[in-house]
Amino acid sequence: MANTKKTISADASNPLGTLVNLWPYMWPEGRADLKARVIWATFYLFLAKFVLLTVPYFFKWATDALNGKLDMAGVLPAFLLGAVVLVIALNFTRILQVGLNQLRDALFASVGQYAVRQLAYRTFVHMHQLSLRFHLERKTGGLSRIIERGTKGIETIVRFTILNTVPTLLEFLLTAVIFWVSYGFWYVAVTAITVALYIWFTVKASDWRIAIRRSMNDSDTDANTKAIDSLLNFETVKYFGNEEMEARRFDSSMARYEKAATDVWTSLGWLNFGQGVIFGLGTTVMMVMSALAVQRGEQTIGDFVFVNALLLQLSVPLNFIGFVYREIRQGLTDIEQMFELLEVQPEVVDRPDAKPLDIAQGSISFKDVHFSYDTARPILKGVSFDVPAGKTVAIVGPSGAGKSTISRLLYRFYDIQGGSITIDGQDVRDLTQHSLRAAIGMVPQDTVLFNDTIAYNIRYGRPSASEEEVLAAADVAQIGHFISALPDGFETKVGERGLKLSGGEKQRVAIARTVLKAPPILILDEATSALDTTTEHEIQSALDVVSRNRTTLVIAHRLSTVIGADEIIVLRDGLIAERGTHNSLLEQNGLYASMWNRQREAVQAEEQLRKVRESDDLGVVLRGVPAAE
Repeated sequence: MANTKKTISADASNPLGTLVNLWPYMWPEGRADLKARVIWATFYLFLAKFVLLTVPYFFKWATDALNGKLDMAGVLPAFLLGAVVLVIALNFTRILQVGLNQLRDALFASVGQYAVRQLAYRTFVHMHQLSLRFHLERKTGGLSRIIERGTKGIETIVRFTILNTVPTLLEFLLTAVIFWVSYGFWYVAVTAITVALYIWFTVKASDWRIAIRRSMNDSDTDANTKAIDSLLNFETVKYFGNEEMEARRFDSSMARYEKAATDVWTSLGWLNFGQGVIFGLGTTVMMVMSALAVQRGEQTIGDFVFVNALLLQLSVPLNFIGFVYREIRQGLTDIEQMFELLEVQPEVVDRPDAKPLDIAQGSISFKDVHFSYDTARPILKGVSFDVPAGKTVAIVGPSGAGKSTISRLLYRFYDIQGGSITIDGQDVRDLTQHSLRAAIGMVPQDTVLFNDTIAYNIRYGRPSASEEEVLAAADVAQIGHFISALPDGFETKVGERGLKLSGGEKQRVAIARTVLKAPPILILDEATSALDTTTEHEIQSALDVVSRNRTTLVIAHRLSTVIGADEIIVLRDGLIAERGTHNSLLEQNGLYASMWNRQREAVQAEEQLRKVRESDDLGVVLRGVPAAE
């Protein structure tokens, strides 16, 4: 897909500058076929304008012919001087002009749609290039609305700029020339004053309406954000019975949109009325001038009809130039937020001399790593550790100690402020992000699946994988039998964010797609912390198979999942508090031992409660059995 590298921007206060920046979309580089369409569409547009200017002449000649005043013997052939023929010619030129306009639109359609596609593609790619920080702060519903309005706005601007602005100005010029040659200076003067007042009023009124339009867009974005957010959290809404509250929040945003939209249409009514008054006064003056000239014998009835027809014809592009200006300004307003998104710079970028990761063994090294999301609150304060190739190292610690931050830094979602992170001796900041992330597999705590089939979600780990490889990955993740038992098997839809599957089933799908990716480095970021104990043990056995002979970094909350790790690192307040094997850390009787004892007591209490419940259920059953006689 072609991508325009040049930085572009939209500024509603500077339409001309924005149009210059949009030129690559109107004249797409590398697409000779589309450029040819632009040229032919422009040719037919100008031809249609010239044909349109003959219509008033045929109207004048037909009127004079019917009135017996036609004197065109030296201009038109004799067979064309009949009134009926002139009427037919009049309507034929109208039909020809309509046909040329439709041909123009058909030729230009692919140019406008290509511009929409190109800009939408560029925005989509740019969104995926932005940092994790941006996406954690974004509002998905509002973002989608901004992109939707922006793509429509670009089509409006491209179409109206190419197809209407210059030809309409040409029509004004030709009309002025016709009035000057045929009727003298005063007709040109009245026309010029009318057009100038019309354009001045249109510009001022449209500028006033831009603020109203922007308010309507903001309300629309807010309403869509609330709607999407509420629907994505459907279960949470139901848990707390807050359907009415969500409806009120949405309706409050829609009420603001209703007022702004009403103001937009009301202001449009005033704009149209003002335009009508200005053009009506100009038409009245010119028609009075022509009527007096007819009474003096200086003009024929045909001239009076010609002036009226030419003015009516001029009203169309005049109305349209006002419409074009409004649409371009509104289009600029619609796309300026989208272009603001395009101007947001990624926080993490590849260096100009970045090289692909050359992975031999897969050893990881953190050396004196310092990092903070906010300079006022350091997260890691000089962390150093190694994960030897093929070994498993676990990171544990209290909440907020910086455990998950380590996985994000290894993926290079953020750049560190001090120290270094290397893979096989290569600093991750010197590598291309694509090659780095291709070498790492992730099984996160909160697995979010695409709203597609199970097969699609597993194959996401390696889209080119065969069906047999997908089945094998599912078997390794111990979910193959479950999927085969489903009515639609691997073609079963998982629903929005995978909500049709249980937590354990989603985790197994996540494991399967990581198996299919077959990365040399594996990150397990609290992969079982959200599961019950039984499911945890089942998932853990699958993870043990996947991590075998791979360099594995485990971010863990439940210490029972890291007993077999080659080394356990205990983080506290961004520093390594303890490190060692499970047994050696218990012998130290420090932070790890304290965490282990608390978790073991919690598990024992949970087990006792389960036994009590089972005994209570058994007692209820036994009391229901009749005594033996």
